[in-house]
Amino acid sequence: MPQGGRPPHLVQAMTRFIDEHRQTYGVGSICKILPIAPSVYYATVARQKNPCVRSQKDKELSDEIRRVWNDNFRVYGVRKVWHQLRREGRTVARCTVERLMRQMGLKGVIRGKGIRTTRPDPQRPCPQDLVQRQFHAPAPNRLWVSDFTYGAPRPGWSGGVYDWNAKEKGGTEVLPCSLLWGNMSPSGGDLLSTGRVT
Repeated sequence: MPQGGRPPHLVQAMTRFIDEHRQTYGVGSICKILPIAPSVYYATVARQKNPCVRSQKDKELSDEIRRVWNDNFRVYGVRKVWHQLRREGRTVARCTVERLMRQMGLKGVIRGKGIRTTRPDPQRPCPQDLVQRQFHAPAPNRLWVSDFTYGAPRPGWSGGVYDWNAKEKGGTEVLPCSLLWGNMSPSGGDLLSTGRVT
């Protein structure tokens, strides 16, 4: 039964709306306004009255998945929830656990600590946007734009323009150091625009 690619929760919400107002306006009149065909509405109602075996199993399994996820401090992802269900004797496919967790909006916590590369100084003024977001120069080497960001280094990667002080300090005082790499610097009359460190 085609549903125009609409998410299931949207179809269910429209079905509930039609159920609440069908006595007053009729199914056909409401379906002319809502983006749902009467056949989709009737098929959804029929499924709700007589759910198929898969829907019933999904409901039971969803409750088990949510229980395992909650019992483990809401940090388990698909793989760990699946392993825990297997330890408890539930035979279920990993892709089924993945599908149901996605439908319920359950996600695991990703390992690793986020890296905060900059600590803004609220006392310092914000630099002006000297180029007004127009990154066009009349000639080569007339407009320089700089940014300060963090990229996790890969093995064997030299890092290009990389200031080792930036990783350690992460403050605004290390920004000019990156311009010294390779003797690059704007010459007189050229424009250097920097973004705010946040």
